[in-house]
Amino acid sequence: MSAGEGAEAAGDGSGVAIEFWPWGLLIVAVGLYAVLVAAFLAAGRREDARALAGFIPDCVVLVGRLARDSRISLLRRALLWLVLGYLLLPIDLIPDFLPVAGQADDAVLLAIALRVLARGADAEMLRAAWPGPETSLRMVLRAAGLESNGAGPRKPP
Repeated sequence: MSAGEGAEAAGDGSGVAIEFWPWGLLIVAVGLYAVLVAAFLAAGRREDARALAGFIPDCVVLVGRLARDSRISLLRRALLWLVLGYLLLPIDLIPDFLPVAGQADDAVLLAIALRVLARGADAEMLRAAWPGPETSLRMVLRAAGLESNGAGPRKPP
């Protein structure tokens, strides 16, 4: 059986097939994510486990809040909505059936839109909109170019 063909569900007789790409890979990634959170908890690092477990949901909340914040220019917010619309379209610049490259173009476009959106806000706006712990906020600030590794805020270009 090739990587693109489905595998029958284990012994349930339903005949349900699950494609490895992308669903099987997604299940593996979610499993690894859960194992990492559990490892942090087992090591007694509750704050790190909370930061890791909530990072993606916290980013979704942050984007939603920033996309509705009128202090950020309409052009920056419109760029995010255009990229999200592009991601929902079945037509892509690089077709999704091409392994890695098909999904990479979507991820790169979304990352660029989020960086542009975050750079339209100052660090204090991001802090006010961020629902998660300070440790994961620092990663977001660094990714947006609003904070460097311990050297304080960067000067805008």
